Amino acid sequence: MNNPKPSPSSNPFKGFTYFLSGFALITQRGVRIWVLLPLSINSLLFGAVLYYAYTRMQQMISYFEQLLPSWLTWLSTLLVPIFILSLAMLVFFSFTLLANLIASPFNSALAAAVEKHLTGRAPENISSDSIWNAVWGFIKEELQKQFYAISRLLILFILFFIPLLQLVAPVLMFVFSAWLLTLQYADYPMGNHALVFKQQRDSLWKKRVLSLSFGATALGATLIPGLNLLVMPVAVAGATQMWLREFAHEST
Repeated sequence: MNNPKPSPSSNPFKGFTYFLSGFALITQRGVRIWVLLPLSINSLLFGAVLYYAYTRMQQMISYFEQLLPSWLTWLSTLLVPIFILSLAMLVFFSFTLLANLIASPFNSALAAAVEKHLTGRAPENISSDSIWNAVWGFIKEELQKQFYAISRLLILFILFFIPLLQLVAPVLMFVFSAWLLTLQYADYPMGNHALVFKQQRDSLWKKRVLSLSFGATALGATLIPGLNLLVMPVAVAGATQMWLREFAHEST
């Protein structure tokens, strides 16, 4: 495979730059379709949900106004801003979750398109397993990932209740969350080359500072309203470039 020249070193800032590179990559020809397609579906759903919520809001306000006793009728003036704020928060967070669920199936194609843009070649489909073996392999991989994440998150959760260790528990939780995000987004380009979860984990851990800085940047971006809707495609694109330049030469 004609990969970009591997970078000779890793530092905490490279993960940050790889994540930022995803913003430019998702706008490239042949790549942006895999961003625009799920984004268009999400926008249509968001518009429908927002319209339905708006049409029902006045009915809900009227209903609650009737429940107020006469000496509290002055509270009716506060109902509109309260409902608007509550509705905005509910719609925003539910839409973010829905957007990520819809975009997820497109991420392997997005990673493949980014790789083709960067190297001139798309990853080859090297799987010749039967449908049953492919399905079982996918299920087994997902179970391994979930067990890996949940078992360690439970341990970190317990640390919050142990004196003194409570002080480091939030830091460890942040670091592990960043690591999980790196595993999640790097899974798409690495999975396109049939690397299983253990191989992915071992490879990324060899350059743990780079991997953790990438995940920490993605984690920070998810906390920014509006930007978090683009985090998934940006992170997948950035992770693809990071894998090609930092890890792919070790797997060939």
